[in-house]
This record gives sequence, C-alpha cells and structure tokens, in this order.
Amino acid sequence: MTTPSSRTLGVYLAQLLEAYGVDTIFGIPGVHTVEFYRGLPLTGIRHVTPRHEQGAGFMADGYARVSGKPGVCLLITGPGLTNAATAMAQAYADSIPMLVITAVNGLGRMGSGEGWLHELKDQRQLAQGLTAFSHTVFTKDDLDQALARAFAIFASARPRPVHIEIPTDIIRLSVASDAPVRAAALPLRPAPQREAVAEAAKLLAGASRPLILTGGGAVDAAGPLRLLAERLDAPLVMTVNARGILPSEHPLAVPCNPSLTAVRSLMTEADVILAIGTEFGPTDYDWYETGAPTLTGRLIRVDLDPEQAMRGHRADCVIVADATSTTEALLDALETGAAGSGATRAKSARARVMQEDVNDVYRASLALLNETQATLQDAVIIGDSAQPVYAASVAYAAKTPRSFFASATGFGTLGYALPAAIGAQLAAPKRPVVAVMGDGGLQFTLAEIASAVEAQTPIILIIWNNRGYGEIKSFMVSRQIEPIGVDIGTPDFIALAKAFGAAAETLAHADDLPRLLTEAAGRKGPTLIEIDEDMYVSQRG
Repeated sequence: MTTPSSRTLGVYLAQLLEAYGVDTIFGIPGVHTVEFYRGLPLTGIRHVTPRHEQGAGFMADGYARVSGKPGVCLLITGPGLTNAATAMAQAYADSIPMLVITAVNGLGRMGSGEGWLHELKDQRQLAQGLTAFSHTVFTKDDLDQALARAFAIFASARPRPVHIEIPTDIIRLSVASDAPVRAAALPLRPAPQREAVAEAAKLLAGASRPLILTGGGAVDAAGPLRLLAERLDAPLVMTVNARGILPSEHPLAVPCNPSLTAVRSLMTEADVILAIGTEFGPTDYDWYETGAPTLTGRLIRVDLDPEQAMRGHRADCVIVADATSTTEALLDALETGAAGSGATRAKSARARVMQEDVNDVYRASLALLNETQATLQDAVIIGDSAQPVYAASVAYAAKTPRSFFASATGFGTLGYALPAAIGAQLAAPKRPVVAVMGDGGLQFTLAEIASAVEAQTPIILIIWNNRGYGEIKSFMVSRQIEPIGVDIGTPDFIALAKAFGAAAETLAHADDLPRLLTEAAGRKGPTLIEIDEDMYVSQRG
C-alpha cells in the first residue's frame, strides 16, 4: 500500500483529480498506467472498466452530457489513445468536456523509433487534432498547470476534450508528502458587454417576426430562454443537442431539424433571428447538403467561441459570452412584449414537418420514443446512428434539457449509445436511461453489455433490428447503387445479452412496450429489448 512518505506523481494525480471534483474515471489498466492506479484507493473516485477504450471515451461523453461535468478517461500509451480517438472526435464535434489522461513512453524512448511497447511516432501530435490542447507533463508543477488549464477550459470556454500525457518514468517520481493538493481557482464564463446587449435588445424590440435558434451551448440557459421566447413571442428552434430547452408541450417549441423546409421557412420569414449557442453546423442546418439556409432578416449571434461566431452566416450583432448571462441581460433590457404570431408560426412549422418529412418508418420511430418518454418519467434517451434516431433528429421533442442526445449528427459515430448510456446512468443513477441503437451499430460496442452488468447500471437497451445497415441501404438504393456490404449477419442478441448476464426479451407486439420498459426500469442491471422493424412499423407507422 502507498503511504504518504512514498507519494508518487501518480498518487498525487489521483488526489488532485478528486480536488477538482472528479468522482468517476473510465479506463482499462495496462503496464504503462499501473502507477496511476496506486492513488485511486486513497480517494473516493470510482473506477469503471469498459471492454474497449472507445467505450471508455463514449462513457465519459455520456457522463459529461448528463452531469455537465467533464468525463475523465485514464488510458494506456499508444493503442489506448488510438482506440479512444473516435470518442474524442465525437466529443470535440459536439463541444463536450472530456479529460483524457494517458501514459507515454519514458524519456529517451518517446518517439525514438526503436519500437518500444505502445510507441507512437508522436502521440501528443496525434491527440492535438482531437482536442483543445494536448500536453506532455515532465514535473509536478507541469501537472498542476496542465490540469488547471484543462478545467479552466471546461469551466469558462467552449468545452472540448483535453489530452494530458505523462511519461512512464515521470509518473513514478516522488512528490513531497507535505505538498498541498489544491484545485486552482477557475475563471467564470465571460459576461456580455452592455453595448452589445443594448444593440441586440434594440433589434429584438423592433422585430415583428422574431425567431430564436438554439444549440447545445444553450442547454443550461433553458429557464431564461423560455422567458425570453415568451416575452418576444418568438418560436424557438432546437437542434438535436438543444432538445428540451423548451418542453415538448410548449406552444413556441420547434423541436425539429433546422434543415427541413418548414423550419427554413421560419428562418427566411424572420425579420430578426437570435442564434444562441449554435454553430450553424451543416449536420444541423444543411443535413441534406442542399446549401445553407437563406436568412433575410437581421442576425444576432451569441457564442462562447469568437472564431465560431465568425463562421457561416455573418451576424449583424455578435456577443461572445455565456448563454445564460446573455439571455438574462436581454430580459433585463427588453420591455414586456405584446402577443403576436409566434405560437401560430411554431405550430405551422411543426405540422408541416410531420406532413412533409415523416414517413411510416419515422412515424413508428417517433411513436417508440414518445411512448418510452411517457412510460419512464424523467428518462434520459440516448441515440446511436440508427433509423429511430434519424427520425428523432427530424422531430423528437424532449421534455427537459440533457434528456436526449445522439451521435447521428455532428461526427456521426456508430456504437455510441450503449457505452454513453452507462456513463449517463452513473452520472444520474436515479433517472431511467435508455439507449436506442440499430442492430448494426450495437455490434460496434456489443461487449460493453458486460461493462453495464459489472457496473450494475440498469440501462435499457432498445435494439431496432432491420438486419443490417438499413439507413445506408436506403441511401444506396435512392442513388441507384447496388446495395453491397449492408445486409450483414445478425446474431442472436437475446442469447448474447443473457450470456453477458443481462436481462433480454423480444418485443412481440407494440402494445407490450410499456410493460417491458416498466419491468426493465425495476431491475438492478441492464435489459435488452429487441424490436423487429417490420413488425413495429406495421403496427405504429
């Protein structure tokens, strides 16, 4: 056992992470990282072992999205980092706070080209393109500063992954037993300038057809945004990462993909648009790659990232600041508005989307998600890249922020939902957590069912089985391409889930779903529910 007199940098790292509020770490131990683990028993940090480092990254991502705190991974040199690269890229695309700590070969071996275990040519440079920054630690002071920089980004800037690597010989260095373990004082997010708020308020006050566009950067401003939308009588459009900012029943809510014709019409007809916490990314605003939406009115952009505020649509007013403080400042600057046509415009857009963009498969998919939400109050629903999740991107209305997110937009990974659900459940153990995946996507991270069983997370895994990559097959057919490689072999998911120790059942009839969900929510471990697409669409489409 480690004693205070033999404290190493690895022990100090564990204690310092706890000082920053870290309570859960996702990782797989290896010979290069065992010194990291020496200090964990001296803290209250929980360690969760995935079956693949990509799973560790997705778990950290799901944990961060539900908790609002950074998800933390502890990975080995070389393959540990490269295996997690996809998850880091997904988090980077969606601005998710993630701290990835790895070992790296020792001094004199790092990047030597001699072929040491797990050696990469330049591990830090590989991580640099996936992170806000990547840093190699050589001393205790180096570690203090690197962690302070990381948590400063998580606290006050556009949150993105950070990578910190520690050479295998440096991690064993002694740290004085009386060296204090203190988290750095962190900066607050920037508040808006009064002049910019006054300019934005003047534009909004003069608007007759205002519109609010929200993205993932606005989820923590849900309360003041609701008041602002009501004061302006403005429809509020939510990208996938913003769903739930307005509850599903709110008359001003437009929980629909901004790429759709009906939502684009709202944008074109608006005389003033307030875009807050949204980057105008193509996977949200140009999903079908037909060109960016046309904006004819004045545009106000609120973003933490000054560079992002300059990309895409050129704004008439730019506020580089926190979404919550900016929205509150706008409320203070605006007089009470008169009733207008906001609810009518929002209702018309929602109706057009359902009429023009929802086919039988999407209608059945939305029925599945809505019934899940109705059965499991306060549920977190996590989507993979799968047919029901594409339907959700079109028109799924979440009830609260941080209760629905998916990998189908942004970076667009497969295999995300299962491990992300494990992380989400650990972040919110009292909430039901449901992962929705296709049979193809599940096979990317199938082994993480074992992790869910081991961690005793009662996640519910809904498998939409169309016996292959159904969405890609449909796309190939639409382009008159012979479907090749999309009709893949489908294993017996029920038998596999049970072999891992999970409960599993096939949905025999759509009407049985509430019962199966209720039973699953009462278990202590994970449950897999398999749904045949043809059956469900015929009954709910």
